[in-house]
Amino acid sequence: MAIPFFKEIRIGGYLVKQKLLGRKRYPLVLMLEPLFRCNLACVGCGKIDYPDAILNRRMTAQECWDAAEECGAPMVAIPGGEPLIHKEIGEIVRGLVARKKFVSLCTNALLLEKKLDLFEPSPYLFFSVHLDGLKDHHDKAVSQKGVFDRAVSAIKAAKARGFAVNVNATIFDGHAAEDIAKFLDFTTELGVGVSMSPGYAYERAPDQEHFLNRTKTKKLFRDVFALGKGKKWNFMHSGLFLDFLAGNQSYECTPWGMPARNIFGWQKPCYLLGEGYTKTFKELMDTTDWDSYGTGKYEKCADCMAHCGYEPTAANAAFVNPLKAMWVALRGVRTTGPMAPEIDLTKQRPAQYIFSEQVQKKLSEIRRDEAAAAAAKQQEKASTAA
Repeated sequence: MAIPFFKEIRIGGYLVKQKLLGRKRYPLVLMLEPLFRCNLACVGCGKIDYPDAILNRRMTAQECWDAAEECGAPMVAIPGGEPLIHKEIGEIVRGLVARKKFVSLCTNALLLEKKLDLFEPSPYLFFSVHLDGLKDHHDKAVSQKGVFDRAVSAIKAAKARGFAVNVNATIFDGHAAEDIAKFLDFTTELGVGVSMSPGYAYERAPDQEHFLNRTKTKKLFRDVFALGKGKKWNFMHSGLFLDFLAGNQSYECTPWGMPARNIFGWQKPCYLLGEGYTKTFKELMDTTDWDSYGTGKYEKCADCMAHCGYEPTAANAAFVNPLKAMWVALRGVRTTGPMAPEIDLTKQRPAQYIFSEQVQKKLSEIRRDEAAAAAAKQQEKASTAA
């Protein structure tokens, strides 16, 4: 794993502290979305179909810093939308690094070369460039030709400037294991680490036909890892999470491990599901019915094996059972034999669809705030005139 040793020490110390304090639930990574606006329209994305009034909203730099302090997680991932569109993104990142947060700035890289001067290389910062596969596959996934070449050019430019860079890939049904293996060979030649996660079935994504179910996910990743035997692919994941993807671990989701903060507030229950929002992180932790979410508990979670829910579970498992984690690291991911038992889905509660209600509520708040600001401005003009 290409994770700096001092980062492992810092995160390990954080985990020890949480255990000593007796905390059952605690965050590992803050998923910070300062905006939803993007300069691409990927068919598998469920994050960009908001009205313009919402897409034009931004979290301020101070709101971002306050969220990081409030949450307390040692790592901050900044997805979106496209974060590099945010006019204060350089300031946001500098403030997080100054607070010694490990920052993963997620980007499609279309603006990265142009924006590199906003950032300084730091052991606390790395760029996570979105690549879903090799050229033809990636450009099809993002619905725009030429994006792959621009992203690779930006990766090389950032590395040349001394920045740490990895790539993140979202895997969908229909992506052949052989093609994924070739993509991983390419990233090795490029000299970057890789994080991979099966795509979550966003109910609002334009393409609803290519999300993997859990059985297909496990079979696909077993085939990929089998093709990688003896190769030096550089995964930015714990070995136990990769073992989970291959069907060798029975884990339950840890949604509080990567809490999400965006322009709506703190999102219940996780980065992938928006089923209500709170004003504070404490309120999120205290009022969310955590036991009602997860595979086997809720229909929307049935096929999810995404990293934001299960990587924290794997991290905790490695902490609790380091010998098991060491064994998987030494042996590698098992790609043959029986899989771990699957979670029973017969007792899951049916899905609730409340997205439209949440959007309308936010639009009402925006209109109310705009009307109040306009009234205050009008009153100020009247006072000045008098």
